[in-house]
Amino acid sequence: MSDLKQAQSQLIQSEKMSSLGQLVAGVAHEINNPINFIYGNVTYVRQYTDSLLELVYLYQEQYPNPLPQVKEKLKSVDLDFIISDLPEILISLKNGAERILGIVKSLRIFARHDEAEMKLADIHEGIDSTLMILQSRLNAQQGLWSIQVIKEYGNLPKIECYPGQLNQVFMNILANAIDALEEDSDSDSIADNEANPRLIKISTKLLDSEMVEIRISNNGPDITESVIKHLFNPFFTTKPVGKGIGLGLSIGYQIITVRHLGELQCISSPGKGTEFIIKIPISLESTFKNPQQT
Repeated sequence: MSDLKQAQSQLIQSEKMSSLGQLVAGVAHEINNPINFIYGNVTYVRQYTDSLLELVYLYQEQYPNPLPQVKEKLKSVDLDFIISDLPEILISLKNGAERILGIVKSLRIFARHDEAEMKLADIHEGIDSTLMILQSRLNAQQGLWSIQVIKEYGNLPKIECYPGQLNQVFMNILANAIDALEEDSDSDSIADNEANPRLIKISTKLLDSEMVEIRISNNGPDITESVIKHLFNPFFTTKPVGKGIGLGLSIGYQIITVRHLGELQCISSPGKGTEFIIKIPISLESTFKNPQQT
């Protein structure tokens, strides 16, 4: 009955993630078209603006003493301010459009609703897309502290995996790290945070010709050994009611160990925070053919 309940819960969670992936991909697609239109036309607007400003400069040079009506109009519109501010506005528009395009790309990478099959994927791309989605929780808001993210990426090849499922694992681990840091910082002032910044560190490396390792750590409160023993059990959670149902890490463990024939472990010690270590094979196909390697 316990196995049946766990399987049912995982099916429900998988269906939710599938629906969420389709929703995210659909929203990203709808945003992508208009923002591409805006971004593509900002360049032309800038060119036209430069041409018009050149024409204004030429008129000022050839007609240094315009008619009284023109003088009055120039004074009312504050031409000098427009000339200096308009290019800056166009630069801001372009930067904003580029930012939205980056978010849309991250949403598409994270969702991967059309990639249910095993395929070659860039691990770093998946991690970066997850961080982009969580950016609002990492950035400092007025009167609050921020979380610094340190990335130490190794030189990894693309690996055979289920990209959408791996992104789900990254999301669960990173979201839990943010929750832990938020809880630990509730009573801290901004000055305290500046002296002891909240950190999430992500490192990747090639272990050998067959395995890659991803480490995600935070300097929040440590986890006791008794909690670690149950951390990947279904429905086990230390969060208050309404903030978690204890399925994220359980499903993540199944994704890593069963779907990818890898390893997922958690280590924690007082004063050193918590670290999750993921090890997965570079080639799932060869691992399936040679199960004795695992």
